[in-house]
Amino acid sequence: MPALHLENITKRYGKLKAVDNLSLEVRDGELLTLLGPSGCGKTTVLRCVSGFVRPDNGQIYLGERKITEIPPEKRGIGLVFQNYALWPHMTVFQNLAFGLQIKKLSKDEIKQKAEQALTLVQLGGLEDRFPRQLSGGQQQRVALARALVLEPEILLLDEPLSNLDALLREQMRFEIAQIHQHAGITTIYVTHDQTEAMVISDRIAVLEKGRIMQLGTPREIYSKPVNKFVAGFMGTTHFIPGRVENVANEYVVVTTQEGLTFTGRGHGLEKGQEVDVAIRPESIRFMSPGEVTAALREPNLYEAEVVRASYVGELIDYQLKIKNHLIRAKGEVGSAHALNDRMVIKLDPDQLAVLSR
Repeated sequence: MPALHLENITKRYGKLKAVDNLSLEVRDGELLTLLGPSGCGKTTVLRCVSGFVRPDNGQIYLGERKITEIPPEKRGIGLVFQNYALWPHMTVFQNLAFGLQIKKLSKDEIKQKAEQALTLVQLGGLEDRFPRQLSGGQQQRVALARALVLEPEILLLDEPLSNLDALLREQMRFEIAQIHQHAGITTIYVTHDQTEAMVISDRIAVLEKGRIMQLGTPREIYSKPVNKFVAGFMGTTHFIPGRVENVANEYVVVTTQEGLTFTGRGHGLEKGQEVDVAIRPESIRFMSPGEVTAALREPNLYEAEVVRASYVGELIDYQLKIKNHLIRAKGEVGSAHALNDRMVIKLDPDQLAVLSR
C-alpha cells in the first residue's frame, strides 16, 4: 500500500491546465521530489495534496483513507514553506509548541517532543531564541522541526531552500537528506533545482505542463532520459539531430547531414527514424596521440577545435566545435588546451542518449 496515491488529478485555472490527469504513488518512507521549471504544475500538485487547492477531477488517498474532500487541518500532513512562515514574536520553543498546544498535549509532552524535534534538526540549546536571532539555515531547520514535531503522516516541502544563498543551500541539501533518513517520514519535496533533487531524492518525478515526463531514481532520470525535455532539463546537454542508420540491441548508430556518425544508447527506435543525440560534458574524453592510434577502430572519435576555454577552479570549461556543432566539455587544469587548438575527442557510447523526435 503506497503512503500517498494521486489518481487522475486535474486542476484548471481558467483555460490553463496546471495539472493534467496526473497519477502518482509515493512509497512509504521515501523522499520523492517533484522537479520541473516554473509553471510546470509541481506546486499545484503539492497544494492539492495539502488541501489548500481542491482538484477539479481525481482523488487523493493517504494510505487507505480518501482525503480529497478533507480540510487541510484534518489530513495529518506537515508543511514547510518557502518563506519559513515562523511566528516572529515567538521563541523557537514557542513556535514548536504552538501546534502541540492546539492538540491539548500536556506541558511535559510538549517539552519532550519539542526537544526531540530540535535535536533531530541539530538546534538543541536554541529554544529561547527568536527567529530574527537565527541565520537563514537555522530558521529553515526550525520550520522543519515545527512540521516534524506534530508527527504527520506525510511531510510536504515547497522549495524550502530557495531563499538561502548558494553555499548554505548546498549544505542544507545534505542536512535535509540526513534528517529525512533519521525521521523516516514519507516526504514530497518540490524544487526547480536539478542538483538539489539529485542529492536528496529517493525518486524524482520530472514535470512539464502538468504531466509527469519521467519518474525514477536520480541515476535513471539522469543517465536514461526518456525524451529531449528531460535530457535538457537534467543538466548541460547539447542535441545533434540525425537519422537512425542501424540498431543493435540497446546501441543505435546515427548519421547526420554533415556526415558525422554517433553510436549511443536508445530504446524503441527503428532504422530511418529522426532522432536527437544528447551529448553531456562528462561523456567527452580528450585523447592523446597514442590513445588515438589504439582506438582508431572504435566508434565516436572526432576532431574538435577549441572555441572557448574558461577556468572554473578545478576544471577548464571548454566549448568545442565538431563540424558546425558546438558542444561543452570539461578538462583538467594541468593539461589545458588553448583557444583554436585542435585535438581528437572520444564520446562514450554508454553515456550518449539517442532520443526520438
